[in-house]
Amino acid sequence: MKKISLLLLFLIFVNCKEDKGLHQKSQASDKEITSLSYAQGFSIENHQDFKVLEIKNPWPKSDKTYRYALVSKEMAPKITLNKDEFDAILITPIQKIVVTSTTHIPALELLNAENTLIGFPDTNFISSEKTRALIDQGLVRELGKNESINTEVLLELRPELVIGFGIDGNNKTFDNIQKAGISVIYNGDWVEKSPLAKAEWIKFFGVLYNKEKEADSIFKNIETNYLDAKKIAQNVTQRPTVLSGAMYKDIWYLPSGTSSEAILLKDANANYLWSDTTDKGSLSLNFEVVFDKAKEAEIWISPSYYSSLEAIEKASPHYTKFRAFQNKSVYSFVNTTGKTGGVTYFEMGMSRPDLVLKDLIKIAHPELLNDYEPHFFERLK
Repeated sequence: MKKISLLLLFLIFVNCKEDKGLHQKSQASDKEITSLSYAQGFSIENHQDFKVLEIKNPWPKSDKTYRYALVSKEMAPKITLNKDEFDAILITPIQKIVVTSTTHIPALELLNAENTLIGFPDTNFISSEKTRALIDQGLVRELGKNESINTEVLLELRPELVIGFGIDGNNKTFDNIQKAGISVIYNGDWVEKSPLAKAEWIKFFGVLYNKEKEADSIFKNIETNYLDAKKIAQNVTQRPTVLSGAMYKDIWYLPSGTSSEAILLKDANANYLWSDTTDKGSLSLNFEVVFDKAKEAEIWISPSYYSSLEAIEKASPHYTKFRAFQNKSVYSFVNTTGKTGGVTYFEMGMSRPDLVLKDLIKIAHPELLNDYEPHFFERLK
């Protein structure tokens, strides 16, 4: 009997110990993975009392994975998590956030969470009227330049979270921010390979605000609009030839056939002349190669930052030899800006690929989408 009693006491002790917190075994079981249709750079594990946000390879050639535990405000006092298993433990919904790219702004606004934004580096780049109103009211503080965030102001603001992005993972500013006790999450939406994959990162923001259902609904609407527009474009048999990019120091940079830009042109049923290339990143070609292939191209899309035909001609008289230039069929997004000069496309384009696709369809097939007015692109004059 004594042995049995001791055994029962041992089992009770073990069970009580397990109930006190969530150890490794309980974290590995009873979880569901949020379904993602396109994005590969993050995942969400739904456990009984908390969630795990995993960020994978958030910059080119990265082999790093980061794990964050997300605990609701209600559950936080009730559970114990092993801090060593996570890069940070965050209480949700986030109340005070700093983001570092204009591409993050639309997700906050779509989720009605823009009021949680308290700081941004170089606020002039923000084009949205909604967030600009918050800046004008002094509710979003200026944090200097992205490469060297004003950490003094940031520490004064004490955000719960900073959303950053990395080119190579070497960012001393982010390291210092984390040493000061402020969590940083690298957002890798820009590394994704397709337009819809990038847009699906709204679910990343959704889990930070306990708004997963809203984020899923928003994305489904964007996806449906995108696929419907793509279907309309596929009914057209004539595919105009397309040139893209421009020269910088005698080298012409243009999108690879695997890029989001090329995918958008394909889905708009346009014949992008470098669609068969498989290079990662942009292509770097000399003028002669580009001219030989694209001199008769019907449309020229995104000629760098040139805002007029005159500016293009002044940059290089060679540009005037292209048929698209001669026919004034050159289209760019650089002239669509907010009141402080922020380019709307750079802010919204990634989160709203359905609108970008419709713009390109309107350019390539003007007979389609009769009542549609482009959001980003306009014909250069």
